[in-house]
Amino acid sequence: MAESGLIIVDKPGEWTSHDVVAKMRRVAGTRRVGHAGTLDPMATGVLVVGVEKATRLLGHLALTEKVYEATIRLGVSTNTDDAEGETTATAPASEVTAAEIHKGIAALTGEIMQVPPQVSAIKVNGQRAYKKARAGEEVALAARPVTVHAFEVLGIHTHDDVVDVDAVVTCSSGTYIRALARDLGAALGVGGHLTRLRRTRVGPYDLSLARTVEQLVEECVILPIGEAVTAAFPRRDVTAEEARVIGHGGRLPSLGLGTGPIGVFGPDGGLLALVEEHGPVAKPLAVFVG
Repeated sequence: MAESGLIIVDKPGEWTSHDVVAKMRRVAGTRRVGHAGTLDPMATGVLVVGVEKATRLLGHLALTEKVYEATIRLGVSTNTDDAEGETTATAPASEVTAAEIHKGIAALTGEIMQVPPQVSAIKVNGQRAYKKARAGEEVALAARPVTVHAFEVLGIHTHDDVVDVDAVVTCSSGTYIRALARDLGAALGVGGHLTRLRRTRVGPYDLSLARTVEQLVEECVILPIGEAVTAAFPRRDVTAEEARVIGHGGRLPSLGLGTGPIGVFGPDGGLLALVEEHGPVAKPLAVFVG
């Protein structure tokens, strides 16, 4: 059996997240592989892949903060809000000032309501929005609350009638960088779309831990499940009796360690479970023993 843990992949462009999972199944020698947080084919960077028991972590890791490097092109709109789509409108953007761009970005920073792109994986009446959109249907997606913790401009470059804005975005799970590009362009009256996207961090896992697919084919580097949990969540060490209780799916007393998942480790240092505190008790989210 393959080791349980995480593979931090530097996803190449043109690959889907599913392509990466399929490749990692062969590399790790197991079918029990999944990923946390999809990256579009155009995007590159950190894709967290879980192997064996670590697949139970993925739903919790997908909810963590993420960081992206992006390039937004002002002056051109597309039907996918990124460079993979068809151009739907153009408008001269060369007269847009840096001050206007910074003002538009400030309005998209903090807690905002964001309408996801038409071409997204969100389900509408049981079907993925992108399937409906590509079939020519008009998809009405509701705005959702997201948090853009930081939206920093690295550079502004004007080329003829378009303006490229290089930026770094730190945001909550569920934030679409394509939608930020679309909304910035709309606010400036010239339209906009995303031309480059690279994810540099998912929770505590960043590019310093990532390996390319080629590197992983040469050497499959797996972050052990205990180290992965310690990096991402608060840690709780328990007694032998508490370990027995949690190993059978029982509850532990709360210690006031926070509102999110907590890693529980036994007397031997091995990972036992993820728990979440609810009032006086800590309830198991996932048990890794047995």
